[in-house]
Formats: sequence, C-alpha cells, structure tokens
Amino acid sequence: MGEMVNFPSNGGTASGYLAKPASGGGKGVIVIQEWWGLNDNITGIADRFAAEGFMALAPDMYHGKLATEPDEAGKLLMALDFARAEKDLRGAVTYLKDASGGAVGTVGFCMGGALSLFAACNSPGDVGACADFYGGHPAIQYNFGGLKTPVLGIWAEHDDFVNPSLPRIEEGIKGAGVEYESKVYPGTAHAFFNDTNKDGFNKQAADDAWQRTLAFYRKHL
Repeated sequence: MGEMVNFPSNGGTASGYLAKPASGGGKGVIVIQEWWGLNDNITGIADRFAAEGFMALAPDMYHGKLATEPDEAGKLLMALDFARAEKDLRGAVTYLKDASGGAVGTVGFCMGGALSLFAACNSPGDVGACADFYGGHPAIQYNFGGLKTPVLGIWAEHDDFVNPSLPRIEEGIKGAGVEYESKVYPGTAHAFFNDTNKDGFNKQAADDAWQRTLAFYRKHL
C-alpha cells in the first residue's frame, strides 16, 4: 500500500514509509517506531491508518538500522541523537502537513510514544493531535511549555518501563492546560498493542485502543 519517500531534514534528507488511502489524500498521521526500528509492524500500522482514510508517514528514526534482539534495540534506543531526532520529526511533520493540507497527528509506541509527545511539544501549530502508546525513554526531556495540542495517553497496567515516569509525564501534560484523555488497560503489560509481541499482545485492549485512537484523530484533525 505504501512506499519509501525522502523529506528534508537537518540540512539533508531523511526517509520514511508513506501510506496513502485509496482516495489519494486525507488527514495526516505521523507513526513513530518502537525501539526495534522501522520494521514491518510499524509499516503495517501505517497501512492500517491508510485503510481508515488517513495519510500515514512513518519516519525512519534509526536511518536504516533495525534490531531483532532486545539488547540490540536497547543500544539503538540509548544512542538516539535527540537533536537529530527533533529535526527528523519536524521534517516529517512539515512534509506530511504540506501533503495533507493541515495539522497532523502523531502517534508512537514505546520509544515512539515518547517521541510522539516530544514532537507535539516541539511543533506547536503543526501537530493537531498527539497519541502516546506507553511512551518512554530514560533520557528524553519534554518541553511541556510548547505543548498546545490535545493528548491521548494509552497505558498498560503492568509496565515497569514506563509507569514509574507516568506521574511526571501526566503532570506536565495537565500543566500545559491541553485536553488530556487517558486510558489504562487492566491486565496488560508494555507493548500490548504489538501483535508480534507473543508474550504481551492483548487483542481486546489493542482493538479498543485502535478505535479510541481513530476517534481521537477524527475529532481533533
């Protein structure tokens, strides 16, 4: 359904996977990868958004690198250059805003959830709605003073990676004075939305979170 595209970033170019609906156009959504990289799971989510009438762009935050083992993924996550990531996200948002004709949504998962909120805090006016699926990164710093857009938080009940930081994150979102919708899914663990996560995938919670996210974007974009 989609194709790889290039867009301006950091004085050069970055790349991402762009999926368009059958109509050829629609509201834009930036889909941001987990710590594994831009893999089939993430491009598949972009395709799902396209099937729902959205234009979806999944930027390659690791610039071609992929991980298949947790140790490798952790090294890529910790090596992420946030200055470059901010420029890549801003470039992706600008590219998709121009293509879709309006403010875009951001959504991400795990590391990508943190980057979804990071992008919303750093692109006021260009991001119209932010969804954060159990987003976490130990080194990320949010500019909550720049957050001007509604936020949807999707959280797992049992998530030792993210939940210790959740009070601080929610305090920052609420302090920004934006609309905040939060849902904690009972009995779930981190990455419950990822259907390749054999130990943690929860179809009932994932299906509800998907419909909640679509409704959120249809309301705010």
